[in-house]
Amino acid sequence: MGWAGFLSMALFRLPLYFNRKINFWKLLGCGKNGTFDIHPDWRQWGILSVTGLAHDSSKSNYESPSINYKPLYSSFISNWWIFFHCEVYTILLQPIEGHGTWDGKEVFGTLPKQTEYEGLIAVLTRATIKLTRLKNFWKNADGVANKMNNAKGLISSVGIGEVPWIKQATFSIWESKEHMKQFAYKMQEHTEVIQKTRKENWYSEDMFIRFKILASFGTLHGNDPLKGKL
Repeated sequence: MGWAGFLSMALFRLPLYFNRKINFWKLLGCGKNGTFDIHPDWRQWGILSVTGLAHDSSKSNYESPSINYKPLYSSFISNWWIFFHCEVYTILLQPIEGHGTWDGKEVFGTLPKQTEYEGLIAVLTRATIKLTRLKNFWKNADGVANKMNNAKGLISSVGIGEVPWIKQATFSIWESKEHMKQFAYKMQEHTEVIQKTRKENWYSEDMFIRFKILASFGTLHGNDPLKGKL
């Protein structure tokens, strides 16, 4: 039900705003092809929340596919998903490396740029694109998206957006940090786009965060991409 997801982007704001366990949150639309995409997927939506709860993956209710979502979000959001028979997929993450800001804040705290961690890793890359650079960004987005979808070691990815076409992000999961680096820094098409963003100053704000994956539950398109990997 695309209309139910669209409506939820307005209605979920109040319960998230008044949830004192959440330090930062964003309601996000999704692109169709797993990365930056100018065409939205009206049937898939996302919530990003920063909360101390996610740092404890030992809690028994985090280990069950029938998790109670009320502590993570709210009873209203949890009941909405139940009522509309939504497919829900949740990943608990611990930020370990990164830089940049979101709405002028270091929402994941002050992090080192590098650590010795080399295992299974998730990456969030987001940016606010300058209006004068929108054409430049979207002209190059498809090429990078196609290469990313075929990149070695990529487990899954989703394109998310806070504001259509302007505030965009990609969340991706990789078999290892080395696989991620092979794509990010050694694939020609991607490195060329990175150079263009800096040279032409595309972004008014950007952020790059790497996460250790603590737990996952639920399904995405009928499967858990991380099943058997944690």
